Amino acid sequence: MKRSNAAKFAAVAAAGMLALTACDNAADDGDNGGAEGGDEASEVRVGLAYDVGGRGDRSFNDSAYRGLEQAAEELGVETQDFEPSDGEPDSAKEERLATMAEEGYDVVIAVGFAYDGAIQAVAPEYEDVHFAIVDSEIDGIDNVTSLVFAEEQASFLAGAAAALTTDEDHVGFVGGVETPLIHKFEAGYVAGVQHVNEDINVEIDYLSQPPDMSGFSDPARGREVAQAQYDRGADVIYHAAGASGNGVLESAVDNDFTFIGVDSDQYENADDAQKPYVLTSAIKQVDVSVFELIRAATEGGVEGGIQRFDLSEGGVDYTTTNEESISPIQDELDELKEQVIAGDIEVPTEP
Repeated sequence: MKRSNAAKFAAVAAAGMLALTACDNAADDGDNGGAEGGDEASEVRVGLAYDVGGRGDRSFNDSAYRGLEQAAEELGVETQDFEPSDGEPDSAKEERLATMAEEGYDVVIAVGFAYDGAIQAVAPEYEDVHFAIVDSEIDGIDNVTSLVFAEEQASFLAGAAAALTTDEDHVGFVGGVETPLIHKFEAGYVAGVQHVNEDINVEIDYLSQPPDMSGFSDPARGREVAQAQYDRGADVIYHAAGASGNGVLESAVDNDFTFIGVDSDQYENADDAQKPYVLTSAIKQVDVSVFELIRAATEGGVEGGIQRFDLSEGGVDYTTTNEESISPIQDELDELKEQVIAGDIEVPTEP
């Protein structure tokens, strides 16, 4: 293992901090970070570092966790997941990744574009470790795989669903942090709304601006902004705000408007009292991509480079679990989905 500049990442010093921020995997049998599952235990060790908001966001991070949990159960790999600290500097992310590499993890997965700089700094120092990052494109580093998604395509279907169900011709979008990635969600959503009806008014609000990433972990702020959009007339609101979206859903219940979730199926994750308000979710299969990456590692075939997932292969989609609400518009959404896949509809990636 190459370790030409380990001091740069304070790997040894970070080990204590890492132990304090580690989460026991739910598939764990009681051993520290270990997991047993599948027909045969694997020798591969996998570490996963969460994005802002951490596990429990019912969205992006939880989807990654499901993939990790599935790998522990079905492949018998040893897994451990690690939480970020609120407002941490980029150096903390570098230390976290480097420490995992130092501690012998064969695969290190970073969830979220916030790890872009850390991956690029750390991965070249540990050539025997395979790194992966979700939602950021890194090319040219052999031991790094980028898992990226056509969020705008799923968001287009979310926008169409909003347009087909609004009674007030007035809908909303709540973004967590105004970054190029979240712009893809906004662009797709607005395009979907306008494809159905150009006269529908679309409210657009972001909870924070870079470098402040708190917009992904502030449910109270999400609830406040959703309330304001509702007060201005929006009766369907879609969010791309991580854990802050839980506040948007709370506002939907309080005010009796329709909620559209993101990344995970937020109908499945909602409380029973919340479920009737969840029309659909624009999902991306982070869990599938994480599981397949780990499986490739157990088979010795994990590859570096950029892996893209879109509607055509089921990498992104909309959910139909709330059958009562979605079934009246499902045929129209499926027709739009096929048009996007065929290239007849080109979905923008920028507002």
